[in-house]
Amino acid sequence: MAIAPHLTTKMPAIASIRASVLKPLVNYVERKTGKVDILLAEHGLLRSQMEDLYATVPMARYIAFFEAAAEVVRDPFLGARMGQAMTPGDLGPIGILYSLSPTLRTAFQRLSKYVNALQGGTASGLFEENGDVVWTYRLLDPALWPRRQDNEFSLAVACQIARACFGKGWRPLEVHFEHAAPRGAETLQRILRAPVLFGQSGNRLVIARDDADRPHRPEDRSLTAILERHVADLSPETDLSPSLTEKVMALIGIYLGHKPVTLAVVAAELKTSPRTLQRRLAEEGVSLRQLVQRHRRQMAELHLGHGASSRQFVAQSLGYADTTVLWRARRRWDRQDGRA
Repeated sequence: MAIAPHLTTKMPAIASIRASVLKPLVNYVERKTGKVDILLAEHGLLRSQMEDLYATVPMARYIAFFEAAAEVVRDPFLGARMGQAMTPGDLGPIGILYSLSPTLRTAFQRLSKYVNALQGGTASGLFEENGDVVWTYRLLDPALWPRRQDNEFSLAVACQIARACFGKGWRPLEVHFEHAAPRGAETLQRILRAPVLFGQSGNRLVIARDDADRPHRPEDRSLTAILERHVADLSPETDLSPSLTEKVMALIGIYLGHKPVTLAVVAAELKTSPRTLQRRLAEEGVSLRQLVQRHRRQMAELHLGHGASSRQFVAQSLGYADTTVLWRARRRWDRQDGRA
């Protein structure tokens, strides 16, 4: 998750982040190694870009630089440790809007709604499961892998700003990561103050409903309305907004394995009718069933290809009944590719 101390102009619709968000990371690597310019050059970046408060850089370069930085400074938990140091103000007007929220649920709803004003190509959402509230964060492009540092940084930031705004003792019930368990995973549990599960279908914070809905402050509706208008103006240009297919794929990534992905559920989220959603998807040459299968295939190949988790767990996280159903699906994909 990007930081944005000088968020003033619109984000482009492509997957990118503010160049200035790299500055704390660049400064840290420089202090530790004195050779940050070489690392920047290896990833097509220049230190001078960090000084342009309005510039953006491709998300892929940011993700790759973050991973390389962790290796260079020899700290596999660099992302999580940097997330610990964040404040709501580091997120710019979105962080301020978050801090003014009357409840934790409202704060995470706003963070989900406006995340693309911070960085493009990102899906975030809030839903309920088994009486708890679940906040999700995921980069949409499966090719952006590995992305462990950004995942751990983003969820550490989410925990840190929640503590800053809703109580120093707050902790989630569980934290989920899509990547495989690293060595020394207990370090993450200490940082996040919660049980941590790996090889999941997405990155999530599981929050107790009572914590999510407990009132903490009255809301200044006039001030929050001004901030929401300002943040909305910073979101990607509307003429380059995601297609319906992209929006549905983002929702599938948020819900699959945790909530039924049906026409009714997706249509309600997009504030349309199931019939209209079905017709509009057909106009784009796809169906909800095809999109679910596309996402399942992407995630299965990602997790199994990188050894992130067992076949049994991948089947469960993708909503399959068991590993046999997953095996049949993979056989079907191979036949479609002419590999069977």
